[in-house]
Amino acid sequence: MKISTATLANGQTIPFVETSDPVRGGMKIVYFTPDKTSAIAFFKDSEGENEANRLRRLEAVIDIYNPTRHENGEYWKQLFCWPTAIIKKPRLGVVVPHYSTLPGNYFFESGPYKGHEKKGRWFTSEKHRTKMLKSSPTELGNWRNYLSICIRMARAIRRLNVAGLAHSDLSGNNVLIDPKSGHCVVIDIDSLVVQDLFPPDVIGTKGYIAPEVLRTQNLSLRDSNRKFPNVRTDLHALPVLLYEYLLFRHPLKGPKSYPGTDGHEQELLEMGSKALFIEHPNDQSNRPHQLVGAVNDFGPKIKDLFEKAFISGLANPSDRPAAGVWEKELIKAWESLHPCENAKCWHKWFIIHGPSVNQCPNCQTKLSLPVPVIKLHKQTKNGLVDDGQLVIYDSKELFSWHVFDNCLSGEGSDRTPLGHFKFLEGKWYLVNDNLLNLLSPNKTYVPPGQNLGIELKPGLKFHLANETNGRIAEFLYFGV
Repeated sequence: MKISTATLANGQTIPFVETSDPVRGGMKIVYFTPDKTSAIAFFKDSEGENEANRLRRLEAVIDIYNPTRHENGEYWKQLFCWPTAIIKKPRLGVVVPHYSTLPGNYFFESGPYKGHEKKGRWFTSEKHRTKMLKSSPTELGNWRNYLSICIRMARAIRRLNVAGLAHSDLSGNNVLIDPKSGHCVVIDIDSLVVQDLFPPDVIGTKGYIAPEVLRTQNLSLRDSNRKFPNVRTDLHALPVLLYEYLLFRHPLKGPKSYPGTDGHEQELLEMGSKALFIEHPNDQSNRPHQLVGAVNDFGPKIKDLFEKAFISGLANPSDRPAAGVWEKELIKAWESLHPCENAKCWHKWFIIHGPSVNQCPNCQTKLSLPVPVIKLHKQTKNGLVDDGQLVIYDSKELFSWHVFDNCLSGEGSDRTPLGHFKFLEGKWYLVNDNLLNLLSPNKTYVPPGQNLGIELKPGLKFHLANETNGRIAEFLYFGV
């Protein structure tokens, strides 16, 4: 084992293991420190003016735009593999945390892909999924974990976009996922795009490139009509990834073909000028013959977001929903998750977004019992206003963003469970774990740790917190 040394921009040095067969990406050659806590990535083409421009970008990415050095930095370290230092010698490069230091496991532990990075295609391709289902089904996780991945990914892209940053190559290659834990991490941060300051190095990865970029890629770089990766193109790639991870297929790859074209031309048309959503409500010419699951299964709000992204948003980038909007609606979907009663259903979970939903869209198993639901209300000067719902299952936890209408589930949230729901001998209870001002329906104080807390019956209303911004909960059942 040969140990070499890289010199950082601040003059410090860092050792790395130099091998004859390093990891080679499109733009970088990667080695690792002896303890494998960091990757040492050297750029292949860093020379002359290109090196000077890249150095300026790296300095801004690491110092100015780095969320891991600002508020909630420790949280963002879980979602971004953000460069920590610039390498000057033996050539320009970056030091990046190794995936093994992050929550989640981003390498396959078993099966045909053991040792490979967990890139999206292993999980969204029917061929790969079938192979894993037979040999290493635990690697597939469950559908609840894919929804968790989608929330985290939308949150990460929201953080980039609100700072005026675009990833520029958002794809299944650059978002690693761990369906066993529900974690994900965005990688290849060193090529971030800043409008009018740092232009993109690449146009993206096929399947995720925005239609306007594909349509104009043959124009001169100086042509004002040429479109390049930016925040709006991230907002095309993001819903493509969300759709893939929630439904395990590409939203634009259907059976429609264009006579007289080869495979490359077909790809350009179906992703670019002829792009057509496979679930388009009015044009079914690109719809696969059999669809397992659909955007309808996620409720009207998420269905609307997907249709905006893949109908009007294909031609008009300004119509694409913001990452923060996706995050908000996906969190609401999370609160409506319910376990599937079929032990053989690998999805394990599905969304109950309304009273009429009574079966798992994956395995078609119908629910045998009514579904308990908490309707949340907030108090206003004009009375109570509906403020969301919680689908209840045994051991579901209650957090501050459920209890108070001014709290959000996000990077700064207090994740201390305040209560949980329990099903015992045919009855539902809200058990008070840490709620300081929980009131029973007759407005008596229910202290933490008091037996089973509040027995829940249809029509029951009670204060989750007798404080400013405390919500009122109403218990009911969705029929089956």
